[in-house]
Parts: sequence; C-alpha cells; structure tokens
Amino acid sequence: MCKSNFSFLDRRGRSFAPAVFLCLVFGLAPRGFAQTEQEPKPFKKFIVYQEKGSLNRFTPSGYMPDGKCIKMNDAWVQNCQEGKSCIKVEYDVPCSLNNRLWAGVYWLNPADNWGDRKGGYNLMGAKKLVFWARGENGGEQVAEFKMGGVGMNRDFPDSDSAAIGPVILSKDWREYSIDLRGRDLSYISGGFAWVASTQDNADACVFYLDDIHYE
Repeated sequence: MCKSNFSFLDRRGRSFAPAVFLCLVFGLAPRGFAQTEQEPKPFKKFIVYQEKGSLNRFTPSGYMPDGKCIKMNDAWVQNCQEGKSCIKVEYDVPCSLNNRLWAGVYWLNPADNWGDRKGGYNLMGAKKLVFWARGENGGEQVAEFKMGGVGMNRDFPDSDSAAIGPVILSKDWREYSIDLRGRDLSYISGGFAWVASTQDNADACVFYLDDIHYE
C-alpha cells in the first residue's frame, strides 16, 4: 500500500499527496484503488466431427498408406452415440494382409494437406482431445488415436503431437481423451487420426466414432 506523510498545495490551493500521484502513474495502486487484470478467455469447444453436415473443422482425407483397405461412412445413422449420425470405419484386414499390414486416416485442414501448404488452426488453450468410440463386436484394437504430427520436414509442419494407444474397443460406446496439457498447439493441421494393423486384428476391424472435439 502506498502511503504519504506530507502534501503540498497545487496552483489552485488544493492539497495533493505526491506519493499517491507516483502510485497512480507507475501502477502501484494504494488500498482502495481497484486494479483489474485481463483474464484469459476460456477455450470454446472446437469440433473435429459432430455429425454429417455440422461445422466440422477437419476433413478425413489423409488415407494411409494408400486407402485401399479402408471404407468410412461419416453419415452412419444406426446406434450413434449422440445426434443423427456418426462415423463407421471398416478396416479390411484380409486386404491389408496383401498390402502394407496397417492402415489409418488423418483428419486434415485443409483437405489432403500433409504440410505442403498453409492451413490448420491455433488450438492453444485446449486441454484435451475428446472422442467417443465403440467396436462392432468388441475386442477390435486400434494401435493409436492421435492428433498433430503432420508435415514433418515440410514447409508447414504441425507444432506438436499427442496420442493414446493401443486401445481395445468395447461393443458399447466409451469416451476417450488425449491429454494436451503442455503441448504447443499453435499450429495444427492434423486434427485427429487413427491407425490399426493386421497384427492386432485377426479377421476384421469395424468400429465407430462420434463427437470428436477439443476442449
């Protein structure tokens, strides 16, 4: 608290305490003077996929390694976790056995952008990536769910990445999250991804995704 033990008269004869003057000028507010600090704005829910036709910020366009063994339907309407539609993923294991033994999909912004052009979002302030998933029969295994990591050694790389896995899916919907605390989310083109392999799935791997978002 600023104190003043003396004062002087200004040109109009008014008493004025110089210590208070200095406190106000240099921001050292005495008791009774309110100081306000600008609080950081709370992070608003940022949608990767909510349902078909919603404001989905990333496009599932990054098929890996070549997309030959994957079918995805982002307008599936049966037994969704919420809303009118969800995503059905079919990973063709026999096909993959004759190919690269693994497959996956990245949700990218803009579509098909692997770091060769500008895009992505500043997601600083997000604490986690949340999504819902279930297996067709239960027991389906996804090697990794992740975000970021796109464009390494290219012109516009993602600023960071994070992942969870392996994840063995239940037949019932379950909520999963990827912890993003301490991550540099200032530039993210790869909003979400999954990867599965033939090593973890003997015959077939069909699973569903819904309500993918940052919060």
